[in-house]
Amino acid sequence: MKNTNNTKFILLHPYIQKQGTSHRLWLLAFLSFFTLAFLLTLIYTRQSTSPTNAAAVASVNNYHDPTPLPNPVLKALLHYSSTPNTTTTADHMSTADLKTISAALRQCPAPCNLLVFGLSHETLLWNALNHRGRTVFIDENRYYAAYFEEQNPEIEAYDVQYTTKLSETGDLIAAARELSRNECRPVQNLLFSECKLGLNDLPNQLYELDWDVILVDGPRGYWADAPGRVSAIFTAAVLARSKKGGNAKTHVFVHDFNKEVDRVSSEEFLCKENLVKAKGRLGHFVVERMEEGSFQFCRNRTAPPVPVPASSS
Repeated sequence: MKNTNNTKFILLHPYIQKQGTSHRLWLLAFLSFFTLAFLLTLIYTRQSTSPTNAAAVASVNNYHDPTPLPNPVLKALLHYSSTPNTTTTADHMSTADLKTISAALRQCPAPCNLLVFGLSHETLLWNALNHRGRTVFIDENRYYAAYFEEQNPEIEAYDVQYTTKLSETGDLIAAARELSRNECRPVQNLLFSECKLGLNDLPNQLYELDWDVILVDGPRGYWADAPGRVSAIFTAAVLARSKKGGNAKTHVFVHDFNKEVDRVSSEEFLCKENLVKAKGRLGHFVVERMEEGSFQFCRNRTAPPVPVPASSS
């Protein structure tokens, strides 16, 4: 008897069932991985555009390193500046003198105010070593000062007219002693000074600054009618003692300290008790500010001024 029932049975092999489950697992794993990657990308994008990171980017674009010059750079600058070359006949400072001055600049709290009398072979070096502070140069030659600024726009230089003569140094020191309670007192605003040794034709703002380091390396010339450096030394002494704020002490360096005219002038106004070191051509003084109304440059000075010869000896 023939079976007329059309019902059919489909039997799935266990292997086929397992294969379908495996595909679903792989699809689920792929979707999970894609979702995780999308979330990570979203988080990273939001962090990279956050205000904190934006400030970091801005700080990079306006980068200013507050740290001192690295020692290798400092060493290279000192080596370059103290190495003679055939393109100039100007005297160069010795390596020992350069290191002494640079050490004071590196110890100076930022921003450091550096005043230099004289434009020289080392001018660019001083400006570089004091890269975090303000460096001002004073020179007696207005044309050279203007030319130097034109060639080096980063240099701040001013010219000054000296009214002194090297041959008159002894008389000028004696006159300053007599006027130490009036025009030539050690604490005053030189802008209004009538002392012949005081430089009062600089820009007004320079008299308001508290100078941390002062280098007397000018004016040039050691003949009888040359201005000599007594006026620059006196001005440095008054500026150091008349500070209103900042560090109470000022490092004052006198180059060519080995010459009698500069040594006598320095001992008169910067004083022996303030002399830290004198070696070779450099004298190093540390001068403290004084109270208003002080009338004596040195505590231990009793001898009269020493006559100064009108020569470079």
